[in-house]
Amino acid sequence: MAIRLSEYLKSIYGEKVYRLSLSSGCTCPNRDGSIILSDGTRLTGGCTFCSEGGSGEFAAKVAPISQQIEVAKKRIRNKTDAGKFIAYFQSYTNTYGDISGLKELYMDTIKRDDIEILSIGTRPDCLGPEVLEMLKDLRQIKPVWIELGLQTIKEESAEHFHRGYKLEVFEEAYQNLKELDIEVIVHVIFGLPGETKEDMLDTVRYLSALNPPLDGIKLQNLQILRDTQMYEEYKKTPFHILTLDEHTDLLEESLKLLPDKTVIHRMTGDGPRALLIEPLWSLDKKHVLNTINKKVNKYF
Repeated sequence: MAIRLSEYLKSIYGEKVYRLSLSSGCTCPNRDGSIILSDGTRLTGGCTFCSEGGSGEFAAKVAPISQQIEVAKKRIRNKTDAGKFIAYFQSYTNTYGDISGLKELYMDTIKRDDIEILSIGTRPDCLGPEVLEMLKDLRQIKPVWIELGLQTIKEESAEHFHRGYKLEVFEEAYQNLKELDIEVIVHVIFGLPGETKEDMLDTVRYLSALNPPLDGIKLQNLQILRDTQMYEEYKKTPFHILTLDEHTDLLEESLKLLPDKTVIHRMTGDGPRALLIEPLWSLDKKHVLNTINKKVNKYF
């Protein structure tokens, strides 16, 4: 059976471990024109569903890392007396930058007594030899998680939302990371324009067959955010937005497919209220979670 993230962490650390959303100050190669498509187009807007904040609206503002961590901890401790934390660098591509600066940042973070895990969101095409060497060094200190935004294995969809890399790039990066004993969490988006239910489940089937086995997964519904390229596309030519029931059915089918002990890090999207255009059902978080849990609890 699959494992919820909270249960997985409690089994290792004996208590709840909280995520601190932090900022590395990195940008992204498909925002600065570094990626050139086969037709000669330079990518400058990022993935078409990605907001100006690089999908990190809930992350701390860029500042010295010790300051970011203390601010994030204070926010959490307004609700709980948490003592153990995951340092999560979420927005943009957090291995895309000056390697010496990144190594200093991540070393300063992972060596803190209150940080149990270093989690880095990045792209498979930003994991070159120098980055892998840095991750190897970090892994000698504490666990390192790498989160990869695959979203889909359907190349047509990937090209449409400007992912900017082919599936084989993901495959090479995955194997390189697993050789370093690094946990890999893969992001999947349900509801991309033009994808059928079977297309979406094919992505889950592909990930379920990975060797070595996949460590963790985030299963999210597509969110249309204001002022993104996909929002402009949706206004011009509306496409189907998954209902809550459709999304929940996909989650149930996915949990049937995933290997035992796959850690489920997320089962729904959580976009900023001020930017969210669709799906509006995702704003009622309590109802969404209750609906999902009612349907999938038997798979945990």
